[in-house]
Amino acid sequence: MISIIVPVFNEENTIKVLLKHLDQVSGTQIHELLLIDGGSTDDTLKKVNDYDRRRIAQKIGAFPIKVFRSNKGRAVQMNFGARKAEADILYFLHADSLPPKHFDEAIVTYVKDNKRAGCFRMKFDHKHWWLGLMAWFTKINHRACRGGDQSLFVCKKVFQEIGGYDERYIVFEDNHFIGKLYDQKMFSVIPSWIVTSSRRYREHGVWRLQYYFLIIYIKRWFGASGEELCAYYKKKVVK
Repeated sequence: MISIIVPVFNEENTIKVLLKHLDQVSGTQIHELLLIDGGSTDDTLKKVNDYDRRRIAQKIGAFPIKVFRSNKGRAVQMNFGARKAEADILYFLHADSLPPKHFDEAIVTYVKDNKRAGCFRMKFDHKHWWLGLMAWFTKINHRACRGGDQSLFVCKKVFQEIGGYDERYIVFEDNHFIGKLYDQKMFSVIPSWIVTSSRRYREHGVWRLQYYFLIIYIKRWFGASGEELCAYYKKKVVK
């Protein structure tokens, strides 16, 4: 069974879409959905509670939704969720990414085949030739083609052995952790498509945001600390 872990912070515009989507596309392998809130100041939690009450009343929910509060920071929130998770498989998902139909059953099939960690291919919800090209590269099983928007499944035992997410990274935390999985030669790519939001690209422009991400990647390549990467990200991307 799978514990879905979603770090959230001020996601009032996306969270209901995600919850409804998960109810529609999940199979029979979801044990629980854990929403780890990093201190939202909008109506994120109200929308979660309202949706959950309706799904229970209408008997459309096949798994429980559990809400926890933690300190802010995606790595911190995901580690917190992993500690609270009850299932043997952890599935880390961004609040603005929508997994494919029966994603949970696909994950369990891979784990039963001794593939202990991996992700899905990814495409954006906005048509642009560059975004389409980046989506094509997610077919390739190489660490340079990975990112958190592709989601991540990992056996809980493996997650604990590797040490979880490095909480010094406010950004790039997914890439850092996935890199450790590649070092252990235990990463697979499931040939189904997760759809992720292109909202940042629409806000900044495709080329400008891609340039920012390239600089972050280069900075990390030359040994920049998590604090340095975070400072650059906050200055350029989330002003």
